[in-house]
Amino acid sequence: MHYKKIAETFIVRLEIGEELCECLLSLAEKEGIGIAEISGIGAASSAQAGIFDAASKSYVPVETEDYMELVSLTGNLTRKDGRPYLHVHALLADPVSGKSLAGHLTRLVIGATAEIFVRVLPGEAGRMVCGETGLNLMDV
Repeated sequence: MHYKKIAETFIVRLEIGEELCECLLSLAEKEGIGIAEISGIGAASSAQAGIFDAASKSYVPVETEDYMELVSLTGNLTRKDGRPYLHVHALLADPVSGKSLAGHLTRLVIGATAEIFVRVLPGEAGRMVCGETGLNLMDV
């Protein structure tokens, strides 16, 4: 992972084989990020996302081991129990096969690169468990 900070934004570039979620959590820990907005693009060699099932209050995993373009990465970094907490959604697509994967990103291995902006906001936001859904909601 390579990054630099310009004003309140970290510009992040990931390399082949790096795992996106681990890298962003590592950045948040190292730099003490309390709350940030995330956006990015890139390419993946494999990925896993979750689709939330309200009936079971759990995520149904959807995986791919195919090379796909990371068309959109969007979400946030907050804190839960004093540690960085990542909540990002992704859309991956292969225009040749027509395959796609979308949802709550849990794992993405970089296939070529990823270019990500982490825009830090002043302050900190935590997480709380919602009794109705079981989701870790932003505590605002």
